Amino acid sequence: MSEDLLPAGSDTPRSAVSPGRPGAPRWSRRGFLSTAAVGCATASLATAPPAAGSPRSAPQGGGTGGTGNPLFSALDAKIEEAMRTYAIPGAAVGVLLNGQEYVKGYGVTNVDHPVPVDGDTVFRVGSTTKTFTGTTLMRLAERGKVELDAPVRRYLPDFAVADPFASSQVTVRQLLNHSAGWLGDDYQDFGPGDDALARFVASMARLPQLTEPGKVFAYNNAALCVAGRIIEVVAGKSYEAAVRELLIDPLGLDHTRFSSDEIVGFNVAASHDVVDGKAVLKPAFWPQPRSLAPTGGLISSVRDQLSWARFHLGDGTAPDGTRVLSRKSLEEMRSTPGPGGTLVVELDGMGVTWMLRPTAQGRRVVQHGGTWPGQISGFMMVPSRGFALTLLTNSEGGTRLRDELFTDDWALNRYAGVTNLPATAMALRGQELAPYEGRYMAQRINDEGAMEDVVTEMTRQDGRLHGSQKAHGPAGQDEAASEEEDSVEDPTTELGAAFYKRDFALDLDAEGRPIGTRSDFVRGPDGKVLWWRNHGRLYRHQTP
Repeated sequence: MSEDLLPAGSDTPRSAVSPGRPGAPRWSRRGFLSTAAVGCATASLATAPPAAGSPRSAPQGGGTGGTGNPLFSALDAKIEEAMRTYAIPGAAVGVLLNGQEYVKGYGVTNVDHPVPVDGDTVFRVGSTTKTFTGTTLMRLAERGKVELDAPVRRYLPDFAVADPFASSQVTVRQLLNHSAGWLGDDYQDFGPGDDALARFVASMARLPQLTEPGKVFAYNNAALCVAGRIIEVVAGKSYEAAVRELLIDPLGLDHTRFSSDEIVGFNVAASHDVVDGKAVLKPAFWPQPRSLAPTGGLISSVRDQLSWARFHLGDGTAPDGTRVLSRKSLEEMRSTPGPGGTLVVELDGMGVTWMLRPTAQGRRVVQHGGTWPGQISGFMMVPSRGFALTLLTNSEGGTRLRDELFTDDWALNRYAGVTNLPATAMALRGQELAPYEGRYMAQRINDEGAMEDVVTEMTRQDGRLHGSQKAHGPAGQDEAASEEEDSVEDPTTELGAAFYKRDFALDLDAEGRPIGTRSDFVRGPDGKVLWWRNHGRLYRHQTP
C-alpha cells in the first residue's frame, strides 16, 4: 500500500500520478519537489540475543552519533544526505548484520513541533502490513483452520467479483501471491465500524476480471482485504484483534498497533508533504480507512520491524520460547513463488505476501515495503546471508531514499554481497518498438467508490519508448481534487522506458534518465503485447 497501499514504491490509495515517480500513484494531486531537511539522531548497536528466532532487538542505548563501524557510518551519511536533499524531517533505520542489530533515529517527528525520532517512534508502514496478514493466515493454517490452496468460497460462501469463474475458483494462496486477477486498486472507505471489512468485501462484486486466477502477477490490494476478511471469519473476531492475539502480542511488538487510539502516548512521526522543496506538516494524510487495514493499516516502530525480520529469519519462536510458527511455514512463505514479473524490481514472483527477488549471485531477496501519504517505508531480508534492513520515513520525499536503499544495489552489495540482475539499456529499431506503441489504460476505485482511469500514451523516440500519463476521473472527465479550498487538476506526467531484454525495460524520467525501477510488458495468447505492468499494475494495451 506500495511502493507502495503499494509495495516498495507503489501503494498509495488515491488518485494522481506522482510527477516525481512516473507511474507511481499517490494521494495528493499536486506536484512534489524535493530539497532541504533537518537532522538530529540517537543510535544503538548491540549484539543480537543468542536465542534462535528471538524477534526482539537489544535495548537502545543512550548517546548520539555513530558506532565507528564504517559500514554503518556510510549508511548514516547516506540517510542524512537524503534527508537534506529530499525534504525528509524524520527517519529511522534498523539493520541486522552478522548477528548484530543497528537501530538509529534521525531528525524529528514533526516540523512544527519537533521531537527527536528514535527506534521506538511509530510510523505507518503501509503495505508491509500484508506480511502480517499472510503470517496470521499461516498460523491459522498450521492450526488446521485454513487451507491455502482451498477456494475462497470455502470460508466466504457469498464471495463474488464480476467474473463467476474467478469468484468460485480463486484460492486463498492466489490472494496472497497477487495472482487473483481482478482489479486490485479498490480504496473504498466503509467507516470505522467492525463491519468495515465485511462491507468492503461485499462491494467487490463489481470488480472486473483482468486475468485468469493464478496466471499473471498483478499487485492486488483488494485481494489482501479478502484475506483479512477470511481471518475475521475463521478467528471469530475483528481482523485487528486476531492479528494482535496471534502475532503482535506473542512476539512482544509493543509499538505495533492498528488504531490511532492505541498509540496515545507514543512518539508518533507525523506525515509531511514536500512543497517548494520543504517539508510541510499534513495532518490530513494520517487517517486511513479501516476497510484497508489488512492491506496497509499497521502502525509500527523500526525496532519492532527489525524484530519482525528476526522472527522471519529465525525458527518461529517468540521471545519467551513459545512457538508461533514452524520453521517450515516461515520458509514456505518465502518460497514457491506465484507468477513473476516486475514490481519496481524484477520478481521471481510473490510467495505468501513476500516479494521474492532474484539477484545476479543467485541469492534470493525477500522484500516488501509500503507507501501511505507522507509515510514511506522499506523492508528487505537476504535469508541466506542473515541480513535485514528496514527504513521508516515521515515525508513524501522518503520515496527517493527508499529507492536508493531498497531498489538499487547500494545496501544489498555492501551488507549482503548481492546485486540486481544486470540491465543495460538498449536502443531498439523502430520496427522492434512498434509492437509496444499505443495507449495503455488502468483503472482504480477511489475512497468514495468512483472508478478512475489512468491513461498512458507510448510512442517511439530515439530507440526507446516515450510516454505521457494522466489520471481521469469518473465518466472520463479530467480529475480535479479539492484540498484546503484549492482545486488543482492532475498534471500530465512524462515518462519513458528503455529495454534491456525482451519485454523488460528500465523506467525513465521526463529527461530520459533511468530512475532505478523496472517495468515489463505481458503478452497475450496470440503473442501480441497485451499489458504494460508498471509498479505491479496492469495497463491494458489499446492499439490504434
